[in-house]
Amino acid sequence: MSVKSQENNMRRLADLLSQDLGYIWGERECGPNGAKKTFLNLGKVFLRALSKDLGLRDAKITSNPGGIAVSGDCSLIGMWENSGIDIYLGQLLSDKRTVLMYRTVRHIRDYTGGHNNFLTLDDLRKLSYSELLEKLGALRKGGSSYERRDSRHDRAA
Repeated sequence: MSVKSQENNMRRLADLLSQDLGYIWGERECGPNGAKKTFLNLGKVFLRALSKDLGLRDAKITSNPGGIAVSGDCSLIGMWENSGIDIYLGQLLSDKRTVLMYRTVRHIRDYTGGHNNFLTLDDLRKLSYSELLEKLGALRKGGSSYERRDSRHDRAA
């Protein structure tokens, strides 16, 4: 998929995620053409192309519609040579502005991973696709970070 197509997908995802996807009234919303269904389908297409552009050798892309009170989510977990990345796309927090979470993983079934990093609706609207690839690809260069911060050290500093 082209860079321009992926940037268009990023903008469309931001528009969809700015809506209340947990709101289901009437046949159009809960039917096959509802915004939630569109988000889940577009999210999988976007993540599939993203996995190829990140150079992942092994990747698993899934979607979960959740229930009527949530947006549902799309996820990608994939591996490079010695490390991997886990990405979740959806209305992740109660503020509904945080829409993408990513972190390092040690293997394809590592569902806890390293430190969580977040992107907002504004990030999806403003970042270029190349900038997004650079931001996510930085986890490959940094390797798997599983160290926990010592809060006592932070208070002493």
